[in-house]
Amino acid sequence: MNAPNTLSRRNALKLVAGLPMLPLAGASAATDLLAAGGANNNDSRTVTALRFEGMAAPSPADPAAMASTTVKSSMVATLSDGSTRTYALGYQPFFLTGTQVSDGHVGTVLAGGCFDIRNRPIIDHSGVAPRQFFSDCPDGSSLLTLPKPTVPGIKGHTVFAVVQFEYTSMDLAGASAYGLLPSPIAVLTLDQDPATGALSLVKYHNVDTSAAHGLWVTCGASLSPWNTHLSSEEYEPDATLPAPAYLAQFSTHLFGNAATARAYHYGHLPEVTVMSDGTGTIKKHYCLGRISHELVQVMPDERTVLMGDDATNGALFMFVADVARQLGAGTLYVAQWTLKSTAMGGAGTLRWVRLGHATSAQIEALADTLNAADIVDVKTTDPKDAAYTAIAYNGKTQWVRFVAGKVLAAAFLETHRYAAFKGGSMVFTKMEGTAVNAKDKVAYSAMSGIRAAMQAAAGLDQKIEAGAVYALNLKGGQADTDGATVDSAWVPVDMGAMPELTGEDMATDALGNKAVVDKIAQPDNLKFSEKLRTLFIGEDTSLHVNNFLWAYNVDTKLLSRLLSCPVAAESTGLHAVDDINGFAYVMSNFQHAGDGIPAGLEATLRPLVHANYGGGCSAAVGYLTGMPKSAAVRG
Repeated sequence: MNAPNTLSRRNALKLVAGLPMLPLAGASAATDLLAAGGANNNDSRTVTALRFEGMAAPSPADPAAMASTTVKSSMVATLSDGSTRTYALGYQPFFLTGTQVSDGHVGTVLAGGCFDIRNRPIIDHSGVAPRQFFSDCPDGSSLLTLPKPTVPGIKGHTVFAVVQFEYTSMDLAGASAYGLLPSPIAVLTLDQDPATGALSLVKYHNVDTSAAHGLWVTCGASLSPWNTHLSSEEYEPDATLPAPAYLAQFSTHLFGNAATARAYHYGHLPEVTVMSDGTGTIKKHYCLGRISHELVQVMPDERTVLMGDDATNGALFMFVADVARQLGAGTLYVAQWTLKSTAMGGAGTLRWVRLGHATSAQIEALADTLNAADIVDVKTTDPKDAAYTAIAYNGKTQWVRFVAGKVLAAAFLETHRYAAFKGGSMVFTKMEGTAVNAKDKVAYSAMSGIRAAMQAAAGLDQKIEAGAVYALNLKGGQADTDGATVDSAWVPVDMGAMPELTGEDMATDALGNKAVVDKIAQPDNLKFSEKLRTLFIGEDTSLHVNNFLWAYNVDTKLLSRLLSCPVAAESTGLHAVDDINGFAYVMSNFQHAGDGIPAGLEATLRPLVHANYGGGCSAAVGYLTGMPKSAAVRG
């Protein structure tokens, strides 16, 4: 997730005295979601293969397509008799943020609305008319079912979704609100039509995050194998600096007292458990390292966790839990990447450095009591003292000396600095989403940009601003750098950029694209479908005028553009589900529409974005429609 470009939208915001209440999206129309059923119910043909047919990138000839979520792709099903059937895909939002949605009782709640530690709405008083702050940046999503749901008003099947909101771009006056508000997270109760698979929103529940000290800049997410939502906290506050204004204000919204702000409470892994009544509970796991958590992926053993690290001078981290399905205790590792090829994005072997073992309770207790000076002494200029070690940190060189006896705190609360001190390869820039192909024992990791710092530190031949997706082979029987066995059969042993999923920079074209449009650019969200053998890739880039959602078949190597986000909006919330009551789903959201429209398109596209999304204040949470029923196709 890139930091927002709030200046580009201030003029549009000044046109809006208050956000209009946009109509709530409901279930897809029958024409939007092609049912698997047909007139001939005796047809016994089954689906033997599925593939995606991509769409062209929208152009100024169709400005409406550039200014909205556009889907002109399709899925082609091959049937057991050799015939094919084509399904036009579409997009259906559950809601736009800033709209009133049902709370499941007798009232409504503001979708994406921000709440303080006591679950009171946080009000924006900067405009002509005060209103509740709400997020224009929905991000990580999970779709799941429970054995015995108890939500009233469901006519078909009960399905739940968890949606988190990363931040709010700005207030009504147009001033940046990035990092000033706690991140909301919500449980949605959805009604699934048994015949078509269409999903409609029945209930929106804001999760109480007070037990987790509130949430900080929640970004990507994944569904755990045990059916919980694994969230994230990105860009952890630097505890060695004086408490910045945004942390103090964040604390004020949470606790009513800026003095209570503690940087070490943020940068961890929250886990949301959905309850049968459509509510949710949350806890933070403090023992997976305090890094720029972007999106974690739990391996099929239900113990091994690979973690993206959306930072400058970030690294690949791995956590191995002591007990399956319990992330409250385990061992943390950082990778060493030894290059064998320096071409393109590079390829090489991985070894793992053990950073330490801890329980979540141990680290939370340390976070409650310790300050940075209790753990590490940091110098930003060379102290000319052999007691200090030079490390790369957030794009700069620092010199660190760790306090004796504070190894546990160093490993789990100052993870970036300690991992660099221990010899981890802190060379990656914005290492984003992580996914796993269980059948082939391959993990995938998105590198948003292969930039000059990574090029120099890793010894690559070139920088590639458009980034790449990397493949990592997974094996058991591996030893860490101390010679001890890593207790997992899902350890990455190598890592290399995938040629088909490596972006290509170019000179700026007439529209404002700075990377080849028919290749990925700055990949972010990743999700893998085992049944479709497809890796889904969402972009977070200013190199494409419109960000895209892609599908890449790992067998055929076919890359297909499925969806185009509104101009300058990021593709977020990606989640792929192979089967919920016979239907497959791909979830997709977007963030901050219109945040940086190229000058040549501003006059045409800004009014359309303004009309579609409440002056650019609103964003969509939804899913792709049109996929056939997975069990059979009749017709």
